Amino acid sequence: MKTPKRHSPSANAVRRVDPDSAEFVARFNNGRQRRLKIRKLKYTCQAKISIRNGNGGASAPPAEGPEGGSREIHEEVERRESEVEGDWQGVMEGCFRKMDSEVADNAAVRTVGSTAVVAVIAAEELVVANCGDCRAVLGRGGEAVDLSSEHKPNRPDELMRIEEAGGRVINWNGQRVLGVLATSRSIGDQYLRPYVISKPEVTVTQRSSKDEFLILGSDGLWDVISSEVACQVVRKCLNGQIRRVSNEVGKHQNRAAEAASLLAEIALAKGSRDNTSVIVVELRGTVT
Repeated sequence: MKTPKRHSPSANAVRRVDPDSAEFVARFNNGRQRRLKIRKLKYTCQAKISIRNGNGGASAPPAEGPEGGSREIHEEVERRESEVEGDWQGVMEGCFRKMDSEVADNAAVRTVGSTAVVAVIAAEELVVANCGDCRAVLGRGGEAVDLSSEHKPNRPDELMRIEEAGGRVINWNGQRVLGVLATSRSIGDQYLRPYVISKPEVTVTQRSSKDEFLILGSDGLWDVISSEVACQVVRKCLNGQIRRVSNEVGKHQNRAAEAASLLAEIALAKGSRDNTSVIVVELRGTVT
């Protein structure tokens, strides 16, 4: 039997208030809108965004969006500000470790967890940390560039790690750790340690004037849509070649939100059986 997952809003988007401003407006499917001020540290961060994909029902660790994990990132960056640019791996590992410890202290949620993908958009770098089966994809110069790789139990290196720790991957409605969890890394899920870990994989990509947009999505999207197709859809939305009929989106003229919503709807139409969360961030014109 498949582990139940907490359902979350299907799409979000972030847009800059002004090209020279550190303010962003985050919009959500349910109509909520938040104005975020990103503090400028030495690494000149433009935005921090993330998706968390909970498993185990309503008690799963919460929510995705521009603020998901942002507090932990701020705290870790401030603690290590002098070395942050040279050690993003250490910064992100510290953030995920902190989030995981907060869940571990709550005995009521030891049997639930959440995967997460986090992106920090800096002036010269795009930093992505992934823990679980979410994915970050960069649209660059007409191509799709995967910035993360999903942690599936049957991924050769993950399978070896699990078995060396004494665990097993069992085919129970798909490959699962101990026949239970369909991802090999997550925040929480303490009852599956040490086989399921919270350590993220981190990539650092140099920004380019060819960068068009960034897509963050949960497994409900990537189970049925390839990175290439997702980028084609977003590119056409941002270029005005596809319009989604929505009074809410049309009112704000936010094509990134339109693209995120359309991707979620396409995933559902293609038979995705998992909860689907999508964030699209437009990057054109943000490289100085």
